[in-house]
Amino acid sequence: MKNITAFLSRHLTAFAVLALWIKTVLVVLLGFRLSAQTAMDWILLLAAPLGSAMLIVGFSFLFGRKFHPMLLFAIQLLATGLLYANLLYYRFYIDFVTVSVLLQLNNVGGLGPSTMELASAFDLLLFADLVIIGYLVFSKNKRKSLRRPNRRRYAVWSAAAIVLTFALALFRHPYMLETEYDRKLLVQSVGLYNYQMIDIVYGFKGPVDRVLAGELDAKEALDSLQQKEKKKLPVFGTAKGKNIVLISMESTQNFVIHQKVNGQEITPFLNSLIKDSYYFSNIYDQTAQGKTSDAEFMIDTGLYPLPSGSVFVRRPENVFESLPRILKKEDGYKSFVFHGNTPEFWNRKQAYKTFGYDRFYSKSDYQVTQDNSVNYGIKDMPFLKQSVPYIGELPEPFMAKFILLTNHFPFLLDEKDQLNKPAETEEGVVNRYITTVRYQDEALKTFFKELKKTGQYENTIFVIYGDHYGISRKYEAGVHELLKQEGTPLEHLELQKIPLIVHIPGQKGKTIETIGGEIDIHSTLLYLLGIDQGTYPSLSRNLFTRSDDNPVVFRDGSLAAKDVAYLDHACYSRATGETTDEEDCAPYLQKARKQLRVSDSIIMGDLYRFGQKP
Repeated sequence: MKNITAFLSRHLTAFAVLALWIKTVLVVLLGFRLSAQTAMDWILLLAAPLGSAMLIVGFSFLFGRKFHPMLLFAIQLLATGLLYANLLYYRFYIDFVTVSVLLQLNNVGGLGPSTMELASAFDLLLFADLVIIGYLVFSKNKRKSLRRPNRRRYAVWSAAAIVLTFALALFRHPYMLETEYDRKLLVQSVGLYNYQMIDIVYGFKGPVDRVLAGELDAKEALDSLQQKEKKKLPVFGTAKGKNIVLISMESTQNFVIHQKVNGQEITPFLNSLIKDSYYFSNIYDQTAQGKTSDAEFMIDTGLYPLPSGSVFVRRPENVFESLPRILKKEDGYKSFVFHGNTPEFWNRKQAYKTFGYDRFYSKSDYQVTQDNSVNYGIKDMPFLKQSVPYIGELPEPFMAKFILLTNHFPFLLDEKDQLNKPAETEEGVVNRYITTVRYQDEALKTFFKELKKTGQYENTIFVIYGDHYGISRKYEAGVHELLKQEGTPLEHLELQKIPLIVHIPGQKGKTIETIGGEIDIHSTLLYLLGIDQGTYPSLSRNLFTRSDDNPVVFRDGSLAAKDVAYLDHACYSRATGETTDEEDCAPYLQKARKQLRVSDSIIMGDLYRFGQKP
């Protein structure tokens, strides 16, 4: 034992580097479950963390004459903490921590009240090396024998390893630094810690983009949004002048529609409403790290969310051609938001003012008690009931948006509120999800009944949609079990669909199978209101006329088209479910990169400010 501790004392920095490298690789392979397609990919996946691990540990002695053992321990602790934070975040969001996320941790739903749900006893192994390092560093007798390596030689080898990693990664993926939103590719190619450095650089780049942007940049970007007006269908303008009620269903995925568990429908009210509504059955969640706020942003503006953080937090002062401003300009609408959480959550108070909403009814406008609230705010049933009197006071025509909360991870609900039995899969999260979705459905049923009683139903168009997925990939096996699926990549893609129901009282129902995304709700609503798409061009596509040539683009650069899908850097045939030649996806990938680039340039450069302000 003495020989081992003596050896570790002499080679403490080497042990720290080796430990940080090994556990980073293990997290990448076992925690993130990243894989490789070629031998080069495997080399990068395994070797990329080494250079950054050397540099991180080297901060304890490279920039001073003395070796600071306690600083080494602190650095190792911080590096491990960052690694573990990424692991927890990835387990729920299938994404990596960014600077923007760290700056808005109060908005990261799921990690606060449910960390224990995401943690595992095996996670303690990540901190095992810290026990050894701590023992050597804080023991006076052992500390005397600690040695540091040659600074110059160490620095050269660290820099060489990092430079070589980037050179090989760019050779393998030439678009890597142009598609910085593809965080999985960056982590696979250059390692987790090098990715974090890239993210910091892009964080500083954002404010510079706005300063350097000019009218020519605005003209180029906004001109690319122009869309050719197609022949108008009979549905054009069928909701013109009607009041608009948008309902954001928290974490609601499309698989619950028409699905039974224990012989009971999960969404009996929505199933019945679909019969008399336009039901879009192939709409995908396109949110990123901003989740619900991203969904709101896409519907309001017809632009994609940012790859990192939320527009509500990062760019709340921008000028946008938003729904409230368009509707006010066209038909004199006033716009309102109803939400049972605090106005500071996702910086909604400031963002809604920017988008042109006239009033935000938030937590202080409701009677919220411990008994009628759960998770992030007031339960859906009392929330909607208490909202009905407010609706009666709104000046017509109006647009009112309601953001539901109860169906939020980790899907907790008092037994007295449960209207159905939980599912019986091996995933408790999935089992509870069935009960919170059912509760949400009943709340909507009650809401519609109340609006009919007060006479506020007939002259209203209802747009009801799921804001983003609820069951993350960590728990998805439970859904596959429920649906008797194998869990293939394309079945995972299917689970990214969200329900979209457009209900216009008096109109016949129709199921529309057009493939589209959440961003397309923007143009579809304008089309039903009789507002020409060419007047307010965006990246949104009207779902009644949407072309199959336009892929559904996801924020990480993956996509879904009619015949193919590009997932995890592989092209899949939707007919066979097998991988196919990447060239089959190439035309769609080119369109996806262009759309994301244009959207980001408009947001980060605040390019609408150079046009006529709404």
